[in-house]
Amino acid sequence: MEKVCNLGKLEKTANLIRQDIVKMLVEAGSGHTGGSLGTADIMTALYFNVLKHDPKKPAWKDRDYFVLSNGHIAPVLFATLARAGYFPSKELMTLRKLGTILQGHPNTYCPGVELPTGSLGQGVSNAVGLAKGLKIQDKDNYVFCMVGDGEIEEGLAWEAFMFAAHFELDNLTVICDRNFLQIDGDTEDVMALEPLADKMKAFGFHVIEIDGNNMHEVVEALERSRKIHSKPTFVLANTVMGKGVCDWENDAAWHGIAPDQEQGKKALKELMGRERS
Repeated sequence: MEKVCNLGKLEKTANLIRQDIVKMLVEAGSGHTGGSLGTADIMTALYFNVLKHDPKKPAWKDRDYFVLSNGHIAPVLFATLARAGYFPSKELMTLRKLGTILQGHPNTYCPGVELPTGSLGQGVSNAVGLAKGLKIQDKDNYVFCMVGDGEIEEGLAWEAFMFAAHFELDNLTVICDRNFLQIDGDTEDVMALEPLADKMKAFGFHVIEIDGNNMHEVVEALERSRKIHSKPTFVLANTVMGKGVCDWENDAAWHGIAPDQEQGKKALKELMGRERS
């Protein structure tokens, strides 16, 4: 897919993806709002600037791989895939409906989804396996994996991290959606992760810490991660849950609920106002 190098165009695309997320969640009446909005900048950078992929040939053998390990924020992945051309945008309005290709979590029914991710921690393990398999085959494909900060409170993820570093998987970048919130509240109250950057360095990762809602920083970090040798990369992306809708930002209540019609209408007005400014 042709890259979009203009930061303004990338930011506009991220805003449109946020609007799509709101619309599809209002229509579905359920789903995960906060994390989906918070990671729209990262997903836009990946699919419109960083990843080597072809929406017309999702199984292209030379493609890069993306795994959404925190699968509950599937709305942002689906909205991004639609904008990238993997399927018609009208399909977004079928989210979570009977017979849809857009389930509550990523599933291979949907073009562009590499593997199903639902149970937290398993996506990152699969991504590490993909990266190792590509190394064994001496292939140049790259693997990106998104994880949630609440997700990596689980031991399964840390075993995968240890494996990735041990086998020097420099064809792997793990992006952590670090918004400090999970369904039960603040991550540091539930199961403290800090000092997270130091832990990942101790586990053998190259660590890049960024503002995950700053498009310039996101693009620069993801492009830089591909040039790291002999170790995997961990992009610690500090994000704002609910980004783009002031009433929803930094509010853990929006982790797993969808807006109603009135809330959606107000949010879309705000997002469209940002688009014009």
